[in-house]
Amino acid sequence: ALAAAIALLSPTLAAGAASATAREAPAAEVAVRINTQASLGRLSDTARGVNAAVWDAHMNDPEVAALMKAADVGAMRYPGGSYADIYHWETHTAPGGYVAPGTDFDSFMGTVRAAGAQPILIANYGSGTPEEAAGWVRYANVTKDYGARYWEIGNEIYGNGHYGNGWEHDEHEDKSPREYARQVRAYAGAMKAVDPTIKIGAVLTTPGHWPDGVVGEGDPGDWNHTVLSEVTDVIDFVSVHWYAGGADTTAEDAMARLTRLPGELREVRSQLDRYAGADSPRIGIALTEINTNTGGAMLTARPNGLFAADAYLTALENGVFTVDWWNTHNGAGRITTVDGETDYGDMGMLSSGGCTGDVCEPAPNTPFHPYYGMKMTSELGTAGDTLVAAASSAQDVSAHAVHRRDGRLSVLLVNKDPDAARTVDLEYAGFTPSAAAPEVSRYARGDGDITDVTDGGASASRVAVPPYGMLALTLTTRAGTG
Repeated sequence: ALAAAIALLSPTLAAGAASATAREAPAAEVAVRINTQASLGRLSDTARGVNAAVWDAHMNDPEVAALMKAADVGAMRYPGGSYADIYHWETHTAPGGYVAPGTDFDSFMGTVRAAGAQPILIANYGSGTPEEAAGWVRYANVTKDYGARYWEIGNEIYGNGHYGNGWEHDEHEDKSPREYARQVRAYAGAMKAVDPTIKIGAVLTTPGHWPDGVVGEGDPGDWNHTVLSEVTDVIDFVSVHWYAGGADTTAEDAMARLTRLPGELREVRSQLDRYAGADSPRIGIALTEINTNTGGAMLTARPNGLFAADAYLTALENGVFTVDWWNTHNGAGRITTVDGETDYGDMGMLSSGGCTGDVCEPAPNTPFHPYYGMKMTSELGTAGDTLVAAASSAQDVSAHAVHRRDGRLSVLLVNKDPDAARTVDLEYAGFTPSAAAPEVSRYARGDGDITDVTDGGASASRVAVPPYGMLALTLTTRAGTG
């Protein structure tokens, strides 16, 4: 009443008071709303994954397992993309390619187990047989008791030349999607006869990416529709890959193009619904390769770390049970400068120690920024925790949230603005934060690793995110509010 009276008597004074209040608490630049009642699915034990390749001499360095364990990596895919279609597991050979010493299956499994992860294995479709794949299942799960659950049939088989552009090795005379479907049935039958508990994955094209929609001569439909029409009763998941563009695609471009990924993954699910019907929910979607671009440049610098965090969580929020970065190590490419740092053009999360000309990477297994982007997602939660909806009012600030089983809520904010910190107001639906200060961790310029923030600047309702930086907040719920 007193304030109202003052306002009536002295509008100027009231305006001055309001102005002073505004100066004390300026409006936030970004509003983020988290709704814990809108579940986006639970994190699986394979949510964070990486690829490993038999040509990588550093694949099984002890540092690799330690780094992957620290980032809560749950899946490691082997034997390495297109090499899978020339690789013979029993002889540890890849005719026409290079196989590094110490990268055989048992050595790889030593790293997987030390990391606390599990393997995703690619059976050789291009030059192998169902019998060879069944022998691998027998060795892995009967002889060695590794408990390898996930088995893909080939890598990017749609790239076998059937549509004109070919990079994937495939010795089958018939390279059509119908033949691939027929072979998937044969592989699945032989492999599950050895261990009926394994999960079989078929290769699909990502909707909106070549050769999606292309119908080859004599085919009844494009790759996905032809394959799915014949295999949904024998597979347990499908495998897709996502690269934002070619060698000159920047991390900024890639982050902008991530807005397409939810729709593309919804289309994969729609195709499964069409062909599997009521059985569709049983069939998972695995994003078994992802990176900023298909290789060459602009891959290791800070914005690529922002992209990695955003990409992992965007995919997981949209029905994927594993996201596997390409690659653990890959090798130096074109040297550029990004955000004042040397970008080594390396698709790996960890340095291979290689050189391009007289510019050399840091020591082997030194993490690049994408590793820390992936690791930052582990600050939100682990297997069994629930992804929930988080919406940001600004395109250059991404928000992701996880409601933990113990009732706490974790929020990741990604500021893609290279020049300015962004003040973010946080609102909640279905969750009432306690008055306690949130736990805060940060990865931003000047941080050598994910860093705990204890300066008290963050609250449950407002936080400032540094430029080109990430903040993770974990909040407790107010007593009595559930």
